[in-house]
Amino acid sequence: MANINIRLITKQQQYAVPDYPLSVFTSITTNELNNLVNELIKESRQLDKKIDFDFLISSQFLRTTLAEHISEKGLSTEQVIDVEYIEKHQPPEPQYCLIHDDWVSAIAVCDKWILTGCYDNTLHIWSFKAKHQLSIPGHGAPIKAVAWISLNETNGRFVSASHDQSTIIWDWNIKSNSVDCIHVCLGHERGLEAIDVNYDKSLMATGSWDTMLKIWSTSSQDETEDGEPNAKKLKSDHGKTRVPKRTMKGHKEAISGITWSDKTELITSSWDHTLKIWDSELGGMKHEIMGNKSFFDLHYSELSRTVITASADKHVRLYDPRSTEGAVVKSMFTSHTQWVQTVRWSTVDEHLFISGACDNEVKLWDTRSPKAPLFDLTGHEDKVLCCNWSNPKLIVSGGADNTVRIFKSKQFVH
Repeated sequence: MANINIRLITKQQQYAVPDYPLSVFTSITTNELNNLVNELIKESRQLDKKIDFDFLISSQFLRTTLAEHISEKGLSTEQVIDVEYIEKHQPPEPQYCLIHDDWVSAIAVCDKWILTGCYDNTLHIWSFKAKHQLSIPGHGAPIKAVAWISLNETNGRFVSASHDQSTIIWDWNIKSNSVDCIHVCLGHERGLEAIDVNYDKSLMATGSWDTMLKIWSTSSQDETEDGEPNAKKLKSDHGKTRVPKRTMKGHKEAISGITWSDKTELITSSWDHTLKIWDSELGGMKHEIMGNKSFFDLHYSELSRTVITASADKHVRLYDPRSTEGAVVKSMFTSHTQWVQTVRWSTVDEHLFISGACDNEVKLWDTRSPKAPLFDLTGHEDKVLCCNWSNPKLIVSGGADNTVRIFKSKQFVH
């Protein structure tokens, strides 16, 4: 059997071992490496319990024998190979199932509150301990997207977008548990599919079947045409209609997803097989990325500065929107057996994201393991339509089985 020299390194100092080269068989697997590291930790640190580790070589998890991995990565067996080890991610634990009367097509989590939107035109607010706080009628067609604008101890503001061509900004008084519709945003000519609120929560963007991208103010104050607040307060005039600040066109089919990637930059996904990058201040398109199938969703990570997409060919793809040379698609993640409907990044770990698909599965991925997800989060009995991971402790998904599933994420922040 061939031997190779490796050096074991880690960023988790509590598990560090001496980093001198070790000679191991090229046929070694993760289990054997795990035993080796635990032995070395025991010798140098007197740790009693066994820790489970994952192993990274050239920024990718070892999922085969060392020899196969090295040959796939084209590494030289003459040199000492650095093997980084990190504590294995713990499986998320199923917590609660929130029962709705119809398909759950939109979900947004802020702190301890879960906002859901359904195909029976209703919105719902739940506590993360599964207590139903409020049911909100108001739309005339299925709700396809929801987002939080602000939240404190006494008040919450959020927005809902519907196939009834309207977007409504709501004010929730938490103490009295009542909501007011403060603005109805009108301007789209067909049903809405997507919404996202920008970083300082002052603007939101909507995308629709009319192929238009529109930018709106989220301010609760009434605003004149040029965006200046009116002295007249809103008290007497609930549900005032609001017009968009800006309309941008460029897509040929429905806009399926929107994500703000900067203070003034947005990225949209569409059924027309493209991703487009827009400048919200100049009001135009900066760049276009061609895909090979319809896109159903996308999400941008501030941590990795990359975009993941859900599409009609069962794959999740990772794009670097700023990439000018080489392939724009940096990785492809394949495990779902049906259309992928929804994707969301972790907000605290640049490598982790979740995806939900028509195969009834939610999957938790690490970008360093493109060939297999870390975990399958099962429970949905029909297609998964939406997911959210805004609260790092909660992985939440909604589906056509009329339920929201909540998993508790035991995440290590490296």
